[in-house]
Amino acid sequence: MIILRPDCARGDNLNRALTPGEADRAILSRMTPMPAETLALHLCRGRILRQDVLAERDNPPFDRVCMDGVAIASSAFDAGSRRFRIQATQAAGELPLHLAAPDAAIEVMTGAVLPHGTDCVIPLEKYDLAAGMLTLHADAGAEPWRNVQRRGSDSRPGVPMLTIGMRLGAAEVAVVASAGLAEVAVSRQPRVMVISTGNELIEPGLPIAAHQLRRSNAYGVIAALQLQGFEAVDETHLPDDEAVMRQRLGGILGHHDVLVLSGGVSKGKFDYVPAVLKALGVEEVLCQVAQRPGRPLWFGVGPGGQLVFGLPGNPVSTLVCLARYVFPALRASMLWQTPARERVALAEGTEGRKLTYFMPVALLPEAATLALASARPPQGSGDFLALAGTDGFVELPPQPQGHAAGFIADFYRW
Repeated sequence: MIILRPDCARGDNLNRALTPGEADRAILSRMTPMPAETLALHLCRGRILRQDVLAERDNPPFDRVCMDGVAIASSAFDAGSRRFRIQATQAAGELPLHLAAPDAAIEVMTGAVLPHGTDCVIPLEKYDLAAGMLTLHADAGAEPWRNVQRRGSDSRPGVPMLTIGMRLGAAEVAVVASAGLAEVAVSRQPRVMVISTGNELIEPGLPIAAHQLRRSNAYGVIAALQLQGFEAVDETHLPDDEAVMRQRLGGILGHHDVLVLSGGVSKGKFDYVPAVLKALGVEEVLCQVAQRPGRPLWFGVGPGGQLVFGLPGNPVSTLVCLARYVFPALRASMLWQTPARERVALAEGTEGRKLTYFMPVALLPEAATLALASARPPQGSGDFLALAGTDGFVELPPQPQGHAAGFIADFYRW
């Protein structure tokens, strides 16, 4: 599909702005995979797999005892035996013993190989033991393979246990280790530069004049990226000076995979960012989206495939566009298998709007099934205080008559 994008320099009208869905497709169509790197297993938590992980052997590799107790032959139980002579004890990690006689039992520990000649395990609480003899309780059961995990029941050799694109959490790292791998191929983290722009911004901790603002957007963007698992994040600040911007951005493009700029992307006299980026060889892909907040969203691709996001400078717009567009793009660049988008129900109705509206919400803990989202609308795109205590935002499609309570909407977490 060919998407006609608005020409920001010409100031095309609102009807030419892309829809959020069109913006999604335009951005994701320009993704190229990050290179893979091989890391030691203890360094891989949170990373994205770039290889299938195959079972090294049957898993479990033997009939495995699932709890402490005694191993017996179920046929003896079926024949009426309820008293057994303790033959020996077998711990986990030891070679399996052989049952000497039908009336014998072998004490076993969790994780041990099931002794030869036995096919079930009676747990400790189901028998009494005295003078080397055990007596089963009346409610003890001994059907074949009771409390035994059969060999190969989890996986078989050569069958993928994990696949490319899976994120390595604690369970996944354990699976990799079970495959006998000391290292594994993962996506390299994108090198991200977070850039704030504007002469009015003053660093926290420094003296500030009445006409100035604190530099807060950059810290919010960095925190959001890190909370999403993106760790290779640098940051800097650029003044509203076209020559300085061109010099600094040229160097940054040469050393980073992703640029996330905040401010300077609209149509003001000092909004130099789009022109400077184009002069540096960054191809403009889109420059406005029919949405509130965050209409003046800019995205382009650098000469070396760098992803360049120009986010609106208003704090709410910045964080909304970051979660709505930047996070999915970075995940796609890492071949990250992402789960289905979350859906929530509105706890109350909303007023009508002509554009897609991203409404901050707090999830209500009393929801029984589908989560209920309670509106926390800001007073404007500069009201970042309204975001504190919210969980994310819902995407409400244009609808002049508004949306009723119970409307099901896509939900994006901060």
